[in-house]
Amino acid sequence: MKNSSTKLKIAAIVTAGGTSTRFGSNKLLETIETKNGKKSVICTTVEKFIPFCDEIVIPCHSDIKEHLKTCSSLKTDKIKFADFGDTRQKSIFNGLTVCENLFEKPDIVLIHDGARPFVEPDTIKQTIEKLKEYKGVCVGIYATDTIKITDDNGNVIKTIDRNTVFQAQTPQGFDFKTILNAHKKLKDKNFTDDSSMLEALNIPVFALKGTISNKKITFREDLNS
Repeated sequence: MKNSSTKLKIAAIVTAGGTSTRFGSNKLLETIETKNGKKSVICTTVEKFIPFCDEIVIPCHSDIKEHLKTCSSLKTDKIKFADFGDTRQKSIFNGLTVCENLFEKPDIVLIHDGARPFVEPDTIKQTIEKLKEYKGVCVGIYATDTIKITDDNGNVIKTIDRNTVFQAQTPQGFDFKTILNAHKKLKDKNFTDDSSMLEALNIPVFALKGTISNKKITFREDLNS
């Protein structure tokens, strides 16, 4: 990675290829209230990264692609698109491949769920700062509830120390070459979380404390921040 006095080239991959099965319709196209008026979930999410990134790659279906082209706040040449895959991992790899083929490859990449529109700009900034020290950063929050482990029949097996339970969110940030190589090495696996790929390769990942408000929209009641 470049030294601290050199400006890092930063890319973001915002996932937008999900099926929204539990939501009932495409949640990314739902409208939410923002400080700048009503906008779609995916438009709100993507624009959060524009001030921090040189390129933003979005693996998505054609309907999302066409919708994003109509968002006035996204009229920038920073936006690129990638094909969605039949798994999240494949979609991310497609996004990384687009980044790899850019004229100037990024030094670091942020990977974020399109369905997390409430991410705070400070969280994005802190993730980038930590990537000056680590190859991987995972944003999340520590559990506040008591955590119990159960068996397949619903019987409680044990209670674990909640102070060590870290609930992963996004963005997750990575040294670009490191995460690209991880995807190439583990391409035949099916990880639902990119930081887990580094863990599998024994590469340290920093747990960065995020915010409770940075929730992923899964159900309709999640639309309210």
